[in-house]
Amino acid sequence: MKRLIVIIVAITACAYVGAIVVGLRIKSLSLYSPPADPMRKMAWEPPHTSTIPKGPEGNSIRRGSLLFNETNVYAAEYARAHMSCGSCHAAGGIQPYASPMVGLPALFPMFNKRAGHIISLQDRIEECLVRSENGKPVPYDSPEMHALVNYINWLSQPEPARLPFVGRGFVALPELKPDAKRGALVYVEQCAGCHGENGEGLPPLFPPLWGPDSFNDGAGMNDINKMAPFVEHNMPQNRMGILSAQEAFDVSAYIHSKPRPQFNVAYRNF
Repeated sequence: MKRLIVIIVAITACAYVGAIVVGLRIKSLSLYSPPADPMRKMAWEPPHTSTIPKGPEGNSIRRGSLLFNETNVYAAEYARAHMSCGSCHAAGGIQPYASPMVGLPALFPMFNKRAGHIISLQDRIEECLVRSENGKPVPYDSPEMHALVNYINWLSQPEPARLPFVGRGFVALPELKPDAKRGALVYVEQCAGCHGENGEGLPPLFPPLWGPDSFNDGAGMNDINKMAPFVEHNMPQNRMGILSAQEAFDVSAYIHSKPRPQFNVAYRNF
């Protein structure tokens, strides 16, 4: 009997020691990781404010950020609408598929179909002012223009250690037939809480979508086929992605059924 007990204890001890050895071996393997791949790049990130240089250039970039995000406050002389550049180019111009500013300078000069000629980045800024912000052109050599260009260039600075920015323009949606009546229901349920029952918005947080303080009928957003992709991907801001493509087209049609300022044809060159 004693011999049997000794044998059982020995077997148990061997099994226990074996389990410990195997466990340690597995643990040591789990701690192993292959060397870092120097070719693997991290995702794009916006530049940190610490990269803004000191002196006049840095001051101009910071001013450009203010102008971009609260245009009708810091450039009220040139922007009559209670809109800002950031109303459409969301998150300070870096939100993917919200017509972001990142990488934009490299695309200019370009042919603009609406204007019918080659335009510069400065020309494109003027377009936003006279159309989306229902204002007037800012002088090309003004501090305001220099500040906006410097801010956009700063957002677009090269990041060779990171992957390229993804999300230019808008998302691609199928061609759908919009229904403004259905869109009215979508607006009440999903939009009115921020943009108001009558589209008046709550500037500067939420821009007006129609009425005298909104973008005029010459703006890019005054096109259902442009507004719908923006809405589908970016709205509502606190629940992005909950709207279907059809709902985005419908609510865009409802918004476009409402009155808004008329574009000043004196600025048709932009």
